[in-house]
Amino acid sequence: MPIGPARMPLMDHLGELRMRLVRIVVCLLVAAVVFYMATPTMGNFLIMPIQQYLPSQLTALDPFEAFSVRFQLAVWAALVATSPVIIWQLLAFFLPALKPKERKWFVPTFAIAVALFIIGTVFCYCVILGAAFQWLTDQAMGIGVIEPRMSSYIDIIIKFEIAFGFAFELPLIIFYLVIFNIVPYKKLRGSWRTVYVALMILCAMVTPDASPVTMLLMFAAIIVLYELSLLAARVVLARRIKREALEEAEEG
Repeated sequence: MPIGPARMPLMDHLGELRMRLVRIVVCLLVAAVVFYMATPTMGNFLIMPIQQYLPSQLTALDPFEAFSVRFQLAVWAALVATSPVIIWQLLAFFLPALKPKERKWFVPTFAIAVALFIIGTVFCYCVILGAAFQWLTDQAMGIGVIEPRMSSYIDIIIKFEIAFGFAFELPLIIFYLVIFNIVPYKKLRGSWRTVYVALMILCAMVTPDASPVTMLLMFAAIIVLYELSLLAARVVLARRIKREALEEAEEG
C-alpha cells in the first residue's frame, strides 16, 4: 500500500479522506446488494440462539416492515463482511502521520482490530443472545404474552452484535494508550478500581437492552480483554526499556 507524505495541504488531506470514504461506501453498497438476496437465510441464522424463547414465528405488520427488515439485515451483514476494508481504510488515512518506527505496528493493529471485532460478534451470538433473551422474556411472565414482531427482534439482535463487536476493540485502544505513553501503565494499574467502575458504566451504556445479565457478561469479557491488553503492553514496555538500556550502555 503506497504511503502518502506526512505533510500535505488541507485540501489534499480532505481529498484523500473523501477517496477512502468513497471506497468504504462503494464496498458497503455492493456487499449490501449481494447479501439482500440471502436475507431469509441470514434472518433464520440470527434467531437460532433465541429460537426456544420465541413463542411463535416472527411477524411483520405490513410489507414495508418486511422490506425494511431485509434491508437492515443486508446492511448489517455488509458491515461485518467489509469490516476489514473499513478498518484498513481508516487506519491507512492516519498512517502517513506515524513515524517510520511506528508504522511497523500497522499490519498487526489491522489484523488484531478485525479479529477483535469478529470475536466480539461471535461471543455475542454464542453466549449473550440466549442469556439476554431468556431474561427478557421471563419479565413478561404473569403480566402478558409476547408477540414477536420481526422488526423489533432483528433490530435488537443487530444492535447486540454491533455493540459487542465495537466494545471488543477497547483493549486495542488501551494497549496503544499505554504504548504511546498517553496514559502511563502505572497509573492504569494503580487505579484499577476506578477503571473497573468506568468499564462497568460503559457496559451499562452500550448494552442495547440495559439488562443486568447482558451488562455483567459484557463486563466480564471486557475485564479479561483489558487485563490481557495491559499484560501485552507490559511485555512490550519491558522489552523497550531493556533495549534502550542496552543502547545507552553501548553509547556510554
